Amino acid sequence: MKRMSFSRSLFALLATAVVALPACAQLPGEYGALPPTVVAALKRAQVPPSALSALVVSVDNRAEERLRFRASVPVNPASVMKLVTTYAAIDLLGADYTWNTRFYTDGTIDQGVLRGNLYVRGDGDPKFVLERIQSAFFALQDKGVRLVLGDIVLDHSAFEIAPTDPGAFDGESLRPYNTTPDALLVNFKSVVLTFQPDGANGVARVISEPPMAGLAIDATVPLARVGAGCGDWRSGLQARFDDANSIRFEGRYPQSCGELKWPVAYQDPASYASRAMEGLWRASGGAITGHARPGLTPPGATLLHEAASLPLSDIITDVNQWSNNVMAQQVYLTLGRLVPTPAPQPVMSPAAPGGLIPMRPARFERSREVVEGWWKRTFGIRSAMPVMDNGSGLSREERIMPEALANLLRHASRHPQGERFASSLSVAGVSGTAARMARAPGSAARGNAQLKTGTLKDVTGIAGYVNAVNGARYVVVGFVNHPNAPAARPALEALVEWTASQPD
Repeated sequence: MKRMSFSRSLFALLATAVVALPACAQLPGEYGALPPTVVAALKRAQVPPSALSALVVSVDNRAEERLRFRASVPVNPASVMKLVTTYAAIDLLGADYTWNTRFYTDGTIDQGVLRGNLYVRGDGDPKFVLERIQSAFFALQDKGVRLVLGDIVLDHSAFEIAPTDPGAFDGESLRPYNTTPDALLVNFKSVVLTFQPDGANGVARVISEPPMAGLAIDATVPLARVGAGCGDWRSGLQARFDDANSIRFEGRYPQSCGELKWPVAYQDPASYASRAMEGLWRASGGAITGHARPGLTPPGATLLHEAASLPLSDIITDVNQWSNNVMAQQVYLTLGRLVPTPAPQPVMSPAAPGGLIPMRPARFERSREVVEGWWKRTFGIRSAMPVMDNGSGLSREERIMPEALANLLRHASRHPQGERFASSLSVAGVSGTAARMARAPGSAARGNAQLKTGTLKDVTGIAGYVNAVNGARYVVVGFVNHPNAPAARPALEALVEWTASQPD
């Protein structure tokens, strides 16, 4: 059986002496002592200095601040808040922590036939995607489960979260970044549509992944007129997602686009896991007399297989480099499964072999409770506490002070897993969401800044580590909260470049 593929797709130490006055402290005047390049970028974006908050400080010497500008003002950090979630996770869970999706049965297996139900108990795996699901199904078949005389029962009970409208944040319910978390998060609840032009027949062929039980998708869409530009090709398709049982196209596809992919969040997220798991089981060569459906794993069920996730260190790389919102929320909710104690120890193995996980069900309020306790123990009860919502930054409510975030980054640099945490960040001009930064010839920041970026409609932010030409390593934090914030992104990039260019 052909296996389906699903593409996605602290080093230099500061040797500088402590100075009496920071190199660029906030001084009287509208712009204080902001670098001229930052000021110019703010003016071009028509953003006042009162919308900017920034701090540049030595990793090793808290007293050496190269820049402080409104650093004690709480701001909306957008996706930069993921730094709090991922650092708390690496500290509380350990970089090698894994989630385990477990497969149970209440029946018997004989000659390839499972007489009973197959239970799939989710553990909150943030990246339970097609290849890994199919690998688990092949492992079950190797263990003698080829025909299920019953149902595939999907157990989501590890998370206790109320159903929400995926479009509640910004009205874009079909955007994958709005996918909601789930204890059994299957393939990010998304469908990838691939369009392949066939000029000889005047159509574009439509290929979809994963196979979804009970979902009919148009196999072709007519090509647009000859010479039509690619442009806004998605709108031109006139896709219909209003029926949970079908995806239809009433428009046309431009041949000039070539082959393109369109990832969409499935229009009925509550039924996604059932449809996808049943479709994948059958596509993997398995047979079933019933259907996939939600339910609970009964006490005493027999463990058949465990599918371990990628380690946390790999997960937070996806979270921080690509700003994956639902993966961040999965990690954040996992923290809520920890029972608070005066000093929780890293969770190396959350369950006895073959047993159901003895951790409590996750809720967002429990995650906030755990992170709040962790913050107080780590940074002190008088430290400025971040206001957490869902842990991903996809929120209008979350707040943090730049100086609090700088303290977190400085603390992380001294952590035993600090290097793994830093390596989860994007590199300016090289990788992740910072790949398009530092493109100017001779940029000092290119390859020398490890950053987390964040963007909302009225927020832009950046935070991380910068290795400067003077051999020192700095923490840089910058935010703009303003209706024109996206246009002010160059101001934050100028801040990073200025930091990387620090002289002796």
